[in-house]
Amino acid sequence: MLDGLPDMVISGINDGANMGDDTIYSGTVAAATEGFLLGLPSIAVSLVSMSRGNFPTAARVVLELVKRFMENRFHIPILLNVNVPDIPYEELQGMDVTRLGRRHKAEPVIKYRTPRGETVYWVGAAGAAQDASEGTDFFALQHNRVSVTPLQIDLTRYDQIGYVKNWLAL
Repeated sequence: MLDGLPDMVISGINDGANMGDDTIYSGTVAAATEGFLLGLPSIAVSLVSMSRGNFPTAARVVLELVKRFMENRFHIPILLNVNVPDIPYEELQGMDVTRLGRRHKAEPVIKYRTPRGETVYWVGAAGAAQDASEGTDFFALQHNRVSVTPLQIDLTRYDQIGYVKNWLAL
């Protein structure tokens, strides 16, 4: 598509939060991850809304981040997950570097029959925040702050490698 690699990858602006556990299966985060895997600084951006709200706020935040990057580039590949509150830009209370919070289990799946008689399943809405303590993405958004979370790709559970090796050896 391009003759060369871009300076960075911006994925989004997604309509809806990508916080906590949601980042694992987020298409917005996955697209930014592809840039990161190519060695490019990458940002996944989401507007924490489901009502097609204050996209100008999120766009302005993205522009600020890109300007920061142009003025002071990262010397290592970086993957950022950015969530912007659905409020006018003037009401933002700043930006926080955060860690991912956690959610409770999602609402129950709804079994539905289409007009064609097909059975479909509608995955329930995301659960409420389980860990929204200070320093999390959930906490930042609750306080009208932009959440900026550096992500990593290696999902290996290193502390369980020995346990699984022993289990397989049985």
